[in-house]
Amino acid sequence: DYVAADFKIVTGFIEPHFFAGFSGGPKGMMPGIAGIETIMTFHNAQMIGDIRSTWGNMDDNPVQDMTREINAMCKPDFMLNVALNKDKAITKVFAGELYEAHDRGCDYVKKHAMFKCDERFDVVIAANSGYPRDQNLYQTVKGMRAAHKVVKEGGSIIMVSECADGFPDHGKFAEIFKLAETPQGILDLIHDPQFQEMDQWQVQKQASIQTFANVYV
Repeated sequence: DYVAADFKIVTGFIEPHFFAGFSGGPKGMMPGIAGIETIMTFHNAQMIGDIRSTWGNMDDNPVQDMTREINAMCKPDFMLNVALNKDKAITKVFAGELYEAHDRGCDYVKKHAMFKCDERFDVVIAANSGYPRDQNLYQTVKGMRAAHKVVKEGGSIIMVSECADGFPDHGKFAEIFKLAETPQGILDLIHDPQFQEMDQWQVQKQASIQTFANVYV
């Protein structure tokens, strides 16, 4: 339906993203409505593990580059995205040509929602912005990843997250964690070219954090 549409509009909101740099824009189409094979390639271990695939980075970020490359094959005609504050109120609207409008939005969000931290800490206490982002451990990995950027190696991350939905029970997230006894064992499994499961990217991020620091939820 999307490909056949006369006029294609992508909507969403822009925020820092823990491996795509920023959400919104082209991510509304890719991986938003992509097929499963494309989604799995987009989230493969090499892409997710690349040091350039991180918060706020749009320069040579392989994840962001891939989503933009695929969008160019069947580009939306118009983008409408918003930025939100901590109360989930709209603070800015970005509309127009996909890449130009998204770049403007990313610049705005980087200025208003991120700040540079020049040191690491022994203990970092972090939250996940409340419901619905703290509804389960899968979502909590995002806040965990932010804390990972400023905690010392061997330090401790304390995540304040309700996780009322557990791991959750649906999806492959919890199942993958049962396949190895240590975080490093999980990473070795995911980096095996023969291994391919939904949700492995979130498991990969959490396991990489746990090989670096202690995590308490």
